[in-house]
Amino acid sequence: MSAPSDAVPDAAAGSRPDVGPRPVTTVREADAADWPAIWPIVEEVVRAADTFAYEPTMGEADARAAWLEAPRRVVVAERDGVVVGTANMYPNRPGPGSHIASGSIMVDRAVRGSGAGRALVEDMIAWAAREGFAAIQFNAVVDTNASAVHLYESLGFVTLGIAPGAFRHPGLGDVGLRIMWRDLRGAAAGGEA
Repeated sequence: MSAPSDAVPDAAAGSRPDVGPRPVTTVREADAADWPAIWPIVEEVVRAADTFAYEPTMGEADARAAWLEAPRRVVVAERDGVVVGTANMYPNRPGPGSHIASGSIMVDRAVRGSGAGRALVEDMIAWAAREGFAAIQFNAVVDTNASAVHLYESLGFVTLGIAPGAFRHPGLGDVGLRIMWRDLRGAAAGGEA
């Protein structure tokens, strides 16, 4: 499964003068009953084809299998009982790579920049630390997704490298994919690495 290139430009919200206090976002475990609320978010991000390396024509059944059924943990972000984002989490690789976590984050376009993505990533960091993972590795963060890169960096992730031209962006052509890493060894959940 592809790691996130993430569609959550939250980091820029802190500098926007038109953004007031952030609405309260709660993150909770998702289940099958949440899929009708998750699918429109996933569908929008997948169809846009500018932040995730998923097949843009992916159908709902395949998306459900990839997003909801395959990962180890799936959560949703809610505001006033409405699902506004989702994340899935899993070991980055099987066997000898299973001590490193990975995951994907998607946020409804209407609430991007308001803290939902940050809440989902913070939840992922806390989960991975609780589960005893040594680090979190995002394998495919689209280099042009500056807001996601900034959000991850603000939460302690570093870029290990960029594969040049590894992502075919629909408007910008071939752009880089970042491998991003957050060490969890010795760090308190949510604390600095």
